Amino acid sequence: MNSKHSQKLPENFYQQDALHVAEKLPGKYLVRRFNQKYLAGKIVEVEAYTEKDDEASHSFNGITKRNELMFASGGKLYVYFIYGNHFCCNVVCDKEGIGSAVLIRALEPVEGIDLMAQRRFLKNEVTRKELLNLTNGPGKICKAFGISKLENGTDLCGNDIFITEGEKVSKKNIVCTSRIGIKKSIDLPWRFYIKDNPFISKK
Repeated sequence: MNSKHSQKLPENFYQQDALHVAEKLPGKYLVRRFNQKYLAGKIVEVEAYTEKDDEASHSFNGITKRNELMFASGGKLYVYFIYGNHFCCNVVCDKEGIGSAVLIRALEPVEGIDLMAQRRFLKNEVTRKELLNLTNGPGKICKAFGISKLENGTDLCGNDIFITEGEKVSKKNIVCTSRIGIKKSIDLPWRFYIKDNPFISKK
């Protein structure tokens, strides 16, 4: 495994406010292990969601069967199905009882690209255009990484799906803007992405 994605983030990283976690995640690596093979992508775009004054968050109206994992102690993977079409994966944040998570919106593929491409395009080699389109959206990430409802609740400090230190990104290169694809609380500046990165989902 590449040294850049060998040092896992500690549990206490996740047990902080969702906005703090979201701002720090760009540059980190999302990693998934399949037997002896690893898939890895640099996180380039995220969005924070919390129960506090955020009508777009699943947790806004309290605990339900669907969102109960958002209220767990930070450090779990929250996976949900949307539009009857694809899965989205989120990093659960903060202390137990506080419903917050960070949606991973886009990755820059780093390792295991052939396996990601097989899942997304049913072939091992990709063009430059296909590479840019491989993991530049929440549903695309889950399909490329083989993440489904079965992975809901995965411990991010475990050995199957985890996040590592990756690459340092200076604060001046992180763009903070409003979230996309939602209809409520649309003005909250809770989307963070790496400036000028070609793998983000939308400028």
